[in-house]
Amino acid sequence: MGRKKKVSMQDIADRLNISKNAVSLALLDKKGVSEEMRYRVLQTAKELGYGQFAERASSGRNVLILVPERIMGYQDNDHFRFFHDMIWGLEKSIRKRGLSAVIAPIDAEMEATLQLPQACKEISYIGIILFGIVEKAYARIVWELDTPLIMFDSYHRELPCPVVASANTEGAYEAVKMLIRSGHCRIGFIGPANLTTSHEERWLGYWSAMQESGLPLDMSKVMVYSAGFQDTEQEIEVYLNGIEEYPTAFFCGNDRIAYILARQLRKHGLMVPREISIVGFDDLQYEEGNELGMTTMRVEKEKMCEAAADMLLTLKSASREMLRQYIRPTLIARNSVLDMDRSNRYPLLE
Repeated sequence: MGRKKKVSMQDIADRLNISKNAVSLALLDKKGVSEEMRYRVLQTAKELGYGQFAERASSGRNVLILVPERIMGYQDNDHFRFFHDMIWGLEKSIRKRGLSAVIAPIDAEMEATLQLPQACKEISYIGIILFGIVEKAYARIVWELDTPLIMFDSYHRELPCPVVASANTEGAYEAVKMLIRSGHCRIGFIGPANLTTSHEERWLGYWSAMQESGLPLDMSKVMVYSAGFQDTEQEIEVYLNGIEEYPTAFFCGNDRIAYILARQLRKHGLMVPREISIVGFDDLQYEEGNELGMTTMRVEKEKMCEAAADMLLTLKSASREMLRQYIRPTLIARNSVLDMDRSNRYPLLE
């Protein structure tokens, strides 16, 4: 058997369709390449086993982190920062335990044609952490691998395995109960419960809080279906155009939806929180939020990453049991909620 070819910077450049000089700048942490490109070069170097990564790649002490490429792009900078923190939080947590993390992106074509990343074939690894926000069919091909697997952030119930996620139901329940304590009785919900378990669980938390408090569930004030995340703004616009009576508050499945809703309400001449209060989820730092100050449930990303790394190391084989570890989010109160009991203004109750 011939010797395995040594990986060069040109191999990395060819894989990414960039110049060898750009690869060199990224590896040496020099100016001249974007942070996104530097990130991609380092991950490709890990995947191919270049230089300092070669020994690690052959050691069998690797953990693969499979990430849908759409959450790593710059189309939505605020969501990029959120998931960037999660991805590198996992890398840090794994490294603290003496292992090496190899982050393998899943692009749209790979997801559609059910192709595993090359890293799954080219390096040895002790387990996989999969960001669960991929199509079920793709999650299944990862689930069917004979290796320890953790689904992270979201999951598919039909594919039982260990999961680490935010305590979405409990967090949503706490958020809605806060609105109720603030004097709100007509509370709406917007979140694509059909797209991810995260939004489904947040819808359940909303429903539980309303039911426990004896408040009516008015489905005309609820939007739980979406054709896709890219359609959110248009769908909210259509929904608001058709609503006959506005609630006094909305709980939204995430902060992105909450800020889109606030923007659309302004187009309808309604002010937040003077006329309608809003609570989001995730604690994303949107620029427009500097003025509004969105009340939200903060996802404890660092704790989730630590829990995922710990859980993976407890798995000695390819466990396919329904193990769940939920990390409770934290309520962050800002000024997007009007306390009705302390205000003399009830613009929507008159």
